[in-house]
Amino acid sequence: MRDCNDTKNRNDMRELTRAEEQVMQVLWKLERGFVRDILEHFDEPRPAYNTVSTIVRILQEKGFVGHKAYGRTHEYFPLVSRDDYSRSHLTTFVRDYFSNSFESMVSFFAQEKGISIREMEDIMKLMETEIKKQKDRQ
Repeated sequence: MRDCNDTKNRNDMRELTRAEEQVMQVLWKLERGFVRDILEHFDEPRPAYNTVSTIVRILQEKGFVGHKAYGRTHEYFPLVSRDDYSRSHLTTFVRDYFSNSFESMVSFFAQEKGISIREMEDIMKLMETEIKKQKDRQ
């Protein structure tokens, strides 16, 4: 058994394709698994085994997935956490669509997506808590 964790710079996080993201969602849930384990978490009609295997190898090349080899069989596991990917993806989204302004993004969703009063109140409570935390650190 050998551990293969050779990755590219994890700070250079690339965006995943839809298919890659679907496989990562399964791996984040499983924490580790073989291709057949990943396949079991797809709805019917499931993609072909070779398709998932190819996607996992691409994810490995991109530095998102590592593996342990057991002879010719490989057990895969995420090298990038869901939170790290979400944070990176959101930062890119805000930069590309809202001129790097979280205020513009929040304003857009508040006006365009019909956020309920209850949801806005909950968001405000979260923001007030975070403001207090940051002020206490100063």
